[in-house]
Amino acid sequence: MATKAAKMSRFTGAMLVIISAASFGTLAIFGRYAYADGVDTFTLLAIRFMSAAALMAVFLFLRRESLPRGPVLYQLIGMGALGYVGQSFSYLSAIRFASAGLVALLLYLYPAFVALLSALILKEKFTGLKVGALLLATLGAALTANPQGGDPTGILLAIAAAIIYSIYIIVGAGVLKQVSAVQSSTVIFASAGIVYAGLTLAKGGHPPHSASGWWAMGAIIIVATVIPVVTFLAGMKRIGPTNASMLSTFEPVVTVLLAAMLFREALSAVTLIGGGLILVAVLLLARGEPARPDRWRAGYGLSRVHEALPHARLAG
Repeated sequence: MATKAAKMSRFTGAMLVIISAASFGTLAIFGRYAYADGVDTFTLLAIRFMSAAALMAVFLFLRRESLPRGPVLYQLIGMGALGYVGQSFSYLSAIRFASAGLVALLLYLYPAFVALLSALILKEKFTGLKVGALLLATLGAALTANPQGGDPTGILLAIAAAIIYSIYIIVGAGVLKQVSAVQSSTVIFASAGIVYAGLTLAKGGHPPHSASGWWAMGAIIIVATVIPVVTFLAGMKRIGPTNASMLSTFEPVVTVLLAAMLFREALSAVTLIGGGLILVAVLLLARGEPARPDRWRAGYGLSRVHEALPHARLAG
């Protein structure tokens, strides 16, 4: 009975993470609809993050958790106000210039960038598996970002989003081990929201013009932010961070399929092959990084950083 219950728990966890990935995969889609209704990027992100922060604060209260304090709080504020502001702006700006599917695929270069930065900054040893995964990711990026795949501006913004996100993860790896995902997400959402609210006020906001635009904004907040956070938390508890990260590669697949159905975005065979190579590289990196706590006497390494990836992704 215990084995059957354990299997059922893992199955439930896997389904929850897949729901989370599918929900995150709708962000670029709903973003397109919001843009079509006259919303600008600053206003979209201000509404998204401030609303999500308020909803996450409710979860924080229900879980009877308090906000972080001291240096950890300041570090999380910096992660949200600097790192996540840059990443989210680059990502949602990219879909103005390139297809939603292409942008989603290029964002998933970030695990390869994390592996590279871990080797350069954290002195993590490069194994044959990591080298192979990085080569696959590089080849995949080259194929995916072909001149026919989208406007070069959109491609560069999508790659910039992946790079900024990688730096954000490396910097935040230690911080994210000291607080829960709900605590960190609440502070990061609020910090990013305050920055974007200030930018919106300075530039002049452009909220949705019609009910359809507000529906798109509501979907971004609930479907593409809050639901994936909650389901990822629940799923990760059942299957662990490594398996959760692997299943998260379902996210760009959802974006590509929805973009094809709703916007008739036609990605070339070369682009799809490139995207597939990126996802294979992500799976190899995830599979090759089991938790080995005894290795981390000298500091954080890629396995430790990899465990933080799901927590960081909650700010997606």
